[in-house]
Amino acid sequence: MSFLDDDKLREECGVFGIFNNEDAATLTTLGLHALQHRGQEGAGIVSFDGQQFHAERHMGLISDTFTKKSVIDRLDGHRAIGHTRYSTTGGDEMRNVQPFFAEFSGGGFAVAHNGNITNAMTLRLELQKAGAIFQSTSDTETVLHLIAMGKETMFVDRLQEALRRLEGAFSFVGLTNKKLIGCRDKLGVRPLVLGDLDGSYILASETCALDIIGARFVRDIDPGELVIITDRGIKSLRPFDEAKKRFCIFEYVYFARPDSVIEGNSVYDIRKQIGVELAKESPADADIVVPVPDSGVPAAIGYAQGAGSI
Repeated sequence: MSFLDDDKLREECGVFGIFNNEDAATLTTLGLHALQHRGQEGAGIVSFDGQQFHAERHMGLISDTFTKKSVIDRLDGHRAIGHTRYSTTGGDEMRNVQPFFAEFSGGGFAVAHNGNITNAMTLRLELQKAGAIFQSTSDTETVLHLIAMGKETMFVDRLQEALRRLEGAFSFVGLTNKKLIGCRDKLGVRPLVLGDLDGSYILASETCALDIIGARFVRDIDPGELVIITDRGIKSLRPFDEAKKRFCIFEYVYFARPDSVIEGNSVYDIRKQIGVELAKESPADADIVVPVPDSGVPAAIGYAQGAGSI
């Protein structure tokens, strides 16, 4: 399969990361379980134990593999990132399951991504001509090669240099031997939140991943913000030019779990209000409202209530 064959939207993925917690792999598994609705084709976790990185990537659901003690025991370390993947036809292959990992001259780096890098094909062809050898058909791998071929000396500078070349929608989590990294594109199309669990910082696609482990919501990562989490705390960088926010409405309509809070708004309440508005705009003389699929339940409740008040 060529990259052109796989040039389709891969937007509905979930990412999770945790820093400085002895149960990092277990908590990442729970976080990914809460984000399972964002992708059911494959999942992976990369951890770091202070000396080396450990990776487990598998096809299927979180419960298919990561609930096994033998798998969690192989993911030693106090920090980890994870990913649950959704793809289109032709993309559900083992080689595309994230997080991706690479060894750079300054150490290892793992990365997981939610979104769609629209100029990935152009960048890929450019990098291949320069000698890069790709192992997957995923747009996420482009980030690794951009960093590897960066001109800057320091890793964070090379990362920012790479991010500035990306176009489209993306929320990243990354892991080095010292840092947990999170980033949203400058338009803020995809969500990413910061949480805290007894001093352990967490990055996740949705707040439901914080709720399942009892973590406290701290704030949303801002559009265009790059956060670097180390033993010294959190550093916030702004590698992009300012742009008008373009958050994806489908996070509220379909992608997100109804018990999540995005940008300060309850997903459930918004879906319910969408139903109320629909009842006003398109009333129907009906005895029952049936939601299809399950994500339409709050909207159906809102529609029924809205229709009853008309």
